Amino acid sequence: MLEAGAVVRDVKTDRVGVVIGMNDGRVSLRPAGGGAPWSARRVDVCPAGPMEELRARVAEVNAWSGWGR
Repeated sequence: MLEAGAVVRDVKTDRVGVVIGMNDGRVSLRPAGGGAPWSARRVDVCPAGPMEELRARVAEVNAWSGWGR
């Protein structure tokens, strides 16, 4: 089951994102490191693998801290 904050892969666009909401069979996602959110069909979203999730979490921390800018 998906919930807010879960790191997932949008298989249709081959993008990894963080779940920010769900409504009527759609999932709202945002890039972990920041950027424009997007929407995907629930059937096109699956849990991210361990390495994808780690990369996404590191991107969030880096974006929050401003490290590397």
